[in-house]
Amino acid sequence: MTDPHQPGTPQGMDPADVERRAALAEALGKEVWPADRDTLVAKAEEAAAPDAVLGQLRRLPAGTEFTNVQDVAAALGLGTEQQRF
Repeated sequence: MTDPHQPGTPQGMDPADVERRAALAEALGKEVWPADRDTLVAKAEEAAAPDAVLGQLRRLPAGTEFTNVQDVAAALGLGTEQQRF
């Protein structure tokens, strides 16, 4: 029987994707958007983000503007939530 108090994993994501996306969101905050790769890396460095987060952000394509952490996750090939509606 599943524990009803355990957090769910959104459809289209696995627990590791959820953790990576959460780490990205924590490092970047809400005020940075929209932003390009260099802005996101600078913000994460300012927030003393872990090396794993910085490494992921440095892999983003240059010259692309991201509107939110979901865009970043998709560009990194992480699973993303499937739209329900």
